[in-house]
Amino acid sequence: MDKKESVTQQVVDKFVEENAEDGLRVFVAGGARSGNNKIYIEEAYRLGQQIAAMEFKLDFGLSSSGIMGAVAKGVLDCWRPKKDGIKHKIKGVTTKEYYGLYETDEILGQIEDVIVAQTLEERKRKLLNADFIVFAPGGVGTLDELAYDCVAMQDGFLQIKPFILYNINGYFHHLVEYLKSMSAEGFADPMPFIVVDNSEELGIVFRMLKKRYRKGNTTQEVYASTRQLIYELPYFVKNTGPDCTVDDLCDKIKDNSYHGTSEERQELANDIERAYLEKEIERMYERLAQTGKDTGIVSDKLSILKKRKQENYNFCPL
Repeated sequence: MDKKESVTQQVVDKFVEENAEDGLRVFVAGGARSGNNKIYIEEAYRLGQQIAAMEFKLDFGLSSSGIMGAVAKGVLDCWRPKKDGIKHKIKGVTTKEYYGLYETDEILGQIEDVIVAQTLEERKRKLLNADFIVFAPGGVGTLDELAYDCVAMQDGFLQIKPFILYNINGYFHHLVEYLKSMSAEGFADPMPFIVVDNSEELGIVFRMLKKRYRKGNTTQEVYASTRQLIYELPYFVKNTGPDCTVDDLCDKIKDNSYHGTSEERQELANDIERAYLEKEIERMYERLAQTGKDTGIVSDKLSILKKRKQENYNFCPL
C-alpha cells in the first residue's frame, strides 16, 4: 500500500470509527439566508421537527439564521428530553473564522456540542460522519457541499449513504435535471438522490430509513437499498395514513416476500410499480410546466434585448 492509499484508508477508517455510536445522525446542509418565499423557512422548521420526532441527531454548520437556523429551532422546540438529561442532540461544526463572527443568541446559546475545525476541508469531513444527508435550499455554499459529498462518495473516500434533496417549492428542479444529464452523458456515476417535495414525504422517508437503515452495510448494499427506497416511496406516500403507518407497510412488504402466494406477490409488485409510474408521470408534467416557465422567461428576455437593439439602431447622435 502506497502513501496515498494509506492516507485514504485512514480517512475511511476514521469515518467508520466515529460513526459507530448509537443513534442515527442526519447532516443538514442549507442556506444561511431565508430566501424570498416564506415557505422555505416554514418547511425548514418542519424538517427540524421531523428530525426531533424521529429522535435523530442533527449535525449542521452552526448557524442561527436562514434555513439552518430554522432547522435548528425546529429541533430545539420539539426535542423531548431523555432520562440521561440531554436536552437535545445537536452538533454544530464550524471553523475558527466563522465562529468568531457569531453572536450568541437564543438558538446558538442552546447548542453545547460545538466543534471548531481548523479548515473548511476538516469541517466538511466532520459533517460527513452522519448516516445520511439532507440538502435543503441554499446558495453556493450548499452547492459546494453537495458537489464535495458526491465526489467523496464517487471516489471512494466516503461510503455511499442516502442523500435527500428537500425540494421545497421545486427549488432543486434544475439541479436534479443537471445531475441526471451528467450521468446520462457518462461524466459521473448515478447517485442515490431521494427527492422529496414536502414535509409529509420527508417524514415518510425518515420513517423508512429508521425502519430499514442499518449501519455497517457495504457501499453496494446501501446503494441498492436506497434505490429500492426511491422506487417504493410513491407507494408509501400513496398508502400511508391514519389507519396505515410506514411501519405497517414495511411489515406488509416483508411478510409478502416471505409468506405471500405468487399471486399476492405479483399484486403487490403491480401496486408498487403503478404508484411509481404515477409519480414519475406527475414529475414529467411538472418538468413540462417548468420548461414552459423557463421558455417564457427566455422569451421575455429576448424581447427586451431585441427592443434594446432596435433602439440602439434608431439612435442618431447629434
